[in-house]
Amino acid sequence: MHDDALLRYSRHILLNEIGIEGQERICNSHVLIVGAGGLGAPAALYLAAAGVGQITLVDPDVVDLTNLQRQIIHSTANIGQPKVESAGLRLAAMNPLTRVHAFQTAADAPWLAEHLESVDVVLDCSDNFPTRQLINHACVAQCKPLVSGAALRFDGQVSVFDPTRPEGPCYACLFPPDAAPPATQCSTMGVFSPLVGIIGATQAAEALKLILRLPGILSGRMLLLDALSMEWSSLTLRRNPTCTVCGPHHG
Repeated sequence: MHDDALLRYSRHILLNEIGIEGQERICNSHVLIVGAGGLGAPAALYLAAAGVGQITLVDPDVVDLTNLQRQIIHSTANIGQPKVESAGLRLAAMNPLTRVHAFQTAADAPWLAEHLESVDVVLDCSDNFPTRQLINHACVAQCKPLVSGAALRFDGQVSVFDPTRPEGPCYACLFPPDAAPPATQCSTMGVFSPLVGIIGATQAAEALKLILRLPGILSGRMLLLDALSMEWSSLTLRRNPTCTVCGPHHG
């Protein structure tokens, strides 16, 4: 590790749980972030700042004025620009040691099948149920840990679905693909600005813990945040033996 990197990441290196070896693991890692909006913005900023070597961003949308209330990676000057391009420029300005791969497209099944092989951790920062199911299915198929986050109104949730852990559930164990909830979007329901920052930053923390192989990963647990009372609660999640995605008869 070069002197400038040692200085840049010195506050990580001082941590016994990370050190130089752990920081090198971060620097050699590749994280995929699906969604460059409310959740993806803080997650990407923290992962780039922490020194993740490669970040792949995928999002089909362009920056809109209504995004700027919460999507802190974008600025007024970026309105009309593809979100992945706007985010890539911001990340490069923050940390030129991080390589950003930007894809202005939807993360559909063929795209995920092609791009998941090279990544270490996947962050689901999307905002719709079908995309979440596609991401989960692809992560189970390619045995990639998935850090899932969601935020709406004043309520947030975050969990890790890690198919490398035999006892760990997948997203579909909790939310079966054939039981879609009513469609909910920030554009009609609203979302508290700092909430997406809290959940996105938590996703980044879990991703780094996975890369570092630290204990206490949120696999088998889901954290729920009520930002009005600022109270966290925790749910224990169990694998569904009849899950159509990760169960013994899936595929």
